[in-house]
Amino acid sequence: MNDQHDHGALGDAEYAEFMELAAEEGFDIEEVEGAIEEAGHGPLPVLAVVGRPNVGKSTLVNRIIGRREAVVEDKPGVTRDRVTYEAEWAGRRFKVVDTGGWEQDVLGIDASVAAQAEYAIEAADAVVFVVDSKVGATDTDEAVVRLLRKAGKPVVLCANKVDGQSGESDAASLWSLGLGMPHPVSSLHGRGTGDMLDAVLEALPEAPEQTFGGAAPGGPRRIALIGRPNVGKSSLLNKVAKEDRVVVNELAGTTRDPVDELIELGGITWKFVDTAGIRKKVHLQQGADYYASLRTAAAVEKAEVAVILIDTTETISVQDQRIITMAVEAGRAIVIAYNKWDELDEERRYYLEREIETEMQQVAWAPRVNVSALTGRHMEKLVPAIETALAGWETRVPTGRLNAFLGEVVAAHPHPIRGGKQPRILFGTQAGSKPPRFVLFASGFLEHGYRRFIERRLREEFGFEGTPIHISVRVREKRGAQYKKKK
Repeated sequence: MNDQHDHGALGDAEYAEFMELAAEEGFDIEEVEGAIEEAGHGPLPVLAVVGRPNVGKSTLVNRIIGRREAVVEDKPGVTRDRVTYEAEWAGRRFKVVDTGGWEQDVLGIDASVAAQAEYAIEAADAVVFVVDSKVGATDTDEAVVRLLRKAGKPVVLCANKVDGQSGESDAASLWSLGLGMPHPVSSLHGRGTGDMLDAVLEALPEAPEQTFGGAAPGGPRRIALIGRPNVGKSSLLNKVAKEDRVVVNELAGTTRDPVDELIELGGITWKFVDTAGIRKKVHLQQGADYYASLRTAAAVEKAEVAVILIDTTETISVQDQRIITMAVEAGRAIVIAYNKWDELDEERRYYLEREIETEMQQVAWAPRVNVSALTGRHMEKLVPAIETALAGWETRVPTGRLNAFLGEVVAAHPHPIRGGKQPRILFGTQAGSKPPRFVLFASGFLEHGYRRFIERRLREEFGFEGTPIHISVRVREKRGAQYKKKK
C-alpha cells in the first residue's frame, strides 16, 4: 500500500500498471491517485445534527453542506424528501443526517425531539448537538443529553446564535451540560463553523467503525426491511422469524431501544435491522412520513442490503420511489419484495405490471420477489434474492478485463460528436466495491446518456444484479495542463 494514497480495490501490481497507463495518456498522476482514492472509499462516516426545534439545525446543515438544501421554514406536517446529505470539510467526506425543525404537539415537544434524536443517533458515528446559546440549556436539551450519554457516540456541542463577542459568555455557560467545550457558532452568518467542523473531523472515524459482513468473519449480514408505513414490514419480520417478535416498544412518549433481530433463514443467520413499525399505537398524524424518513435513513445506514417492501394492492407511490432513491443513493444492495401478492385479481395484476415497467425503471436491475407476509407465500425466495444482490454488490472486475471490455464498447458504439469533437473513454478501473465504483478517464466530457449506456453494458457483461453502480468520469483537458474533474 502506498503511504499517501489509498489504492482502492487495486492491488500493488495492478495499481502500478494503471498509473503507467495514466502517465502515457497525459493525465496528472496526483489527479489520478485522487480519483482512485475518492472512488475507492468504503461507506462514508455519518454525522447526525440533533437538537430541539428552532435552534438553527437546518441552517447549520446548509452551512455544512455548502448549499441551501435543507428546509429551514418548517411547519407541522411538512414532509421532506431527504434527511441525508453528503458534505466535505478539509478534504474529508462524510454524510450528514438532518433532524431539523419539525415540531408537533401530538406527543409534546420533549417526546418528538427525543424520537428525532434517537433515530438519527442510531445511524450516526458522531453527533453535533445544537443548543440555542441565547436561551441556554432547557429541560428538553437535558433530555437529549441523557439520550446522547446512553448512546455513547462522540458528541460535538454547538452553541448556536453567537453573533458577536457578547454571545461568547452565553456559550460558555453551556459547559454545564457536561458534554465538553461548547463551540460558539452563528450558523446564519458562518461564524465559528470552521472550528466546529475541525472538531467534527476529530470526532468522526476515518471510516465507519461498522465492518460489513464480508470484512468481519462470521458476522451476520445486515438487512434493512424498509417501506412506507403499514406496508407489512412487521408482518414480514414476524413471518420470517416464525414467531411474533417485539419489534417496537409502543408506550406513548417513551424512547425506544432499537431491536436488531437475529433470524435464521435458509440455514444462515441474518441480522434484520429494526425498521418495522413507527410507534404504531401513537398516531403521529402528519408527522409520520417525516419520522418514517428518519427511521429509514437510520436503518439503511446500518445495513448492507435493503429489502424494499411494496404494497401491491395500492398504486406505486411517490413515497415508495423516495424510499428506493434513499437506498440507491446510500449505495446498498437492493431486493424489491412485492407484498400482498395473493390478494391481487387479474386486472390489478395487469396494471401492476405496467406500473412496475414505468415507475420502477431506476431499479430494473434489482431482484424481485412476489410475497405474502400474511400467508408466508414465496418466503423461501427471499434468501436467494438477498444472496444474489450481495454477490452483485461485492463483484469486482479486474482492470485488464475492464479495459478490454471498454475498448470493445467504444469501438462498436463511439460517443456522439458534439461541437466538432468526439470524446473517448481512454481507460478505466473499478476502484471500489460494496457498491461497485468505477472511475473512467476520458478525452472529453461524456454525456449523461452515454454514461447510462456504459452502465447498461457493464451490467450486461458482468452482472451486477441487485446493486447500484457509481461511475465517475475524469477528463483530460490538455496534456500538461490543469486537469479538472467533470461530474
